[in-house]
Amino acid sequence: MICNLCPRRCGTLRTKTEGRGFCRMGTLPVVARAARHLWEEPCISGEKGSGTVFFCGCQLGCVFCQNAPISTRRVEGRALTARALSELFRRVEELGVHNINLVSPTHFAPAIFEALRIRKPSIPVVWNSGGYESVEMVRAAEGLVDVYLPDFKYAKPATGAEMADAPDYFEVALAAIQAMCAQTGAPVYDAAGMLTRGTLVRHLVMPLRVDETETILNAIATQLPRGTPVSLMRQYTPKEGLAPKGLDRRVTAREYTRARDRMLALGLNGYVQGADAATSAFTPAFMDEESTRLFEGLV
Repeated sequence: MICNLCPRRCGTLRTKTEGRGFCRMGTLPVVARAARHLWEEPCISGEKGSGTVFFCGCQLGCVFCQNAPISTRRVEGRALTARALSELFRRVEELGVHNINLVSPTHFAPAIFEALRIRKPSIPVVWNSGGYESVEMVRAAEGLVDVYLPDFKYAKPATGAEMADAPDYFEVALAAIQAMCAQTGAPVYDAAGMLTRGTLVRHLVMPLRVDETETILNAIATQLPRGTPVSLMRQYTPKEGLAPKGLDRRVTAREYTRARDRMLALGLNGYVQGADAATSAFTPAFMDEESTRLFEGLV
């Protein structure tokens, strides 16, 4: 197909197994992990865990990505047809998890939607993405996705360009998240406090960029529906060799406190993180025995 799925609108040819666009992926979904995950927000992971399915490739490509081994394809996953992916979702559901959590799914949206039409899980489907989505894609997910878990990363065009070659990130993500909120409506929780429908917006506080955090929190407070939950993350973990200024260190207590105080002053509800979240220990492994146990016999 000629691909214009994401806001980059590459217009490039993608075959089943190869692609020359920004994500460098074919159209068959490539999965690198399918397992129970216990480290999402409490209303997503709960006590039984979230049934995460991690996809390879990414249409955003942030320079500090914690899932870089699969987003850059240094680790290869398993390519699956839509029918095989639907069966994988069934197997994940049988783990007894709270939801099916699709991580970085956007560039495989048509095949994922086909898999969900073959069999819609009886538990909520979570669309866990970097927020860099087209409104058209969000609309196409109606009736198939129950919970959106988008990041809202960058406020300044220069930061979007430096971090992800996406100077239009802020306006594109805001429009997409507005569409998500309009589609899901107000958050709905079950008796156990698990989010069964709605949009929960994540924002990662970055070193030297709390002014952008404040801009994004202000946008959430003024341009999204009142009551939209927010997860203010503190888990940025430095990696060697990153060029953007400040990315060689963790967020300081002063920076995070400033961000948290703005969130509270704006009356936003949601989650905050402790300093112990800023470690690679919470990054899952890919294509290990746990990741691939459910892949047996899938093609």
